[in-house]
Amino acid sequence: MSSPSHNPAFTIFDLTGRTALVTGASSGIGRHFALTLAAAGAEVVVTARRVDRLHALVAEIHASGGKAHAMALDVTQRTAIQTCLDAAIQTCGSLDIIVNNAGISDTKNVLKYNDDDWDAILDTNLKGAWMMTQEAAQRMLTFDRGGSIINVSSILARRVTGGVGPYSAAKAGLSHLTRSMALELARYAIRVNAIAPGYIVTELNEEFLGSAAGDQLKSRIPSRSFGEAASLDGALLLLASDAGRYMTGAEIVVDGGHLCSSL
Repeated sequence: MSSPSHNPAFTIFDLTGRTALVTGASSGIGRHFALTLAAAGAEVVVTARRVDRLHALVAEIHASGGKAHAMALDVTQRTAIQTCLDAAIQTCGSLDIIVNNAGISDTKNVLKYNDDDWDAILDTNLKGAWMMTQEAAQRMLTFDRGGSIINVSSILARRVTGGVGPYSAAKAGLSHLTRSMALELARYAIRVNAIAPGYIVTELNEEFLGSAAGDQLKSRIPSRSFGEAASLDGALLLLASDAGRYMTGAEIVVDGGHLCSSL
């Protein structure tokens, strides 16, 4: 039997020599994605508004033998995106993978949301991904080796639940935008795909998911379980690496069967 290092089934996921930029990497799924990409060999640029937390993440990646850099970024500002991408390229020498993970949400009755709430959620979750993809793709063209852009959507792009109207609208828009951008960027060998997680336990939601209300929610998931950030690693590495080189416009759902349920 061949060893993992010589087995194409393993090496096809290798990201050595590639640069990956992750937005919203200061916590939760974004933080985990940065660790996963670094472990697969990528040089990772971690971005967020909370730079102090990014430095701790960079130190953790370095301690594991990886390469990482922390950069401040507000994805709602195009000039900030341009500055960050240019700095990433200057630091790392290339730009190969973008993970549009930055996102915010709120929980209110539809009658309680105001225009500022709507703008903040749509600007971060949808417009931010739009601007980042535009700017990143333009820079990828200069390297003439294509690239992979991965949008983090949600099962709420397809499924309705109460209290998160603007977030669901943003993720539904992102899901459709993924296909639209994939169509137009395919000729440049730039792939655009999405991951649609179900309920994944993070530091932001673990209290709720561990409550009685969380138990009720879990009972409606066919697998009767919530996911962990590591549950998304397979989809992430597939879309980021040569393993998914013929995939574009796809959305991979990772939800324990939640979308299969009518509950």
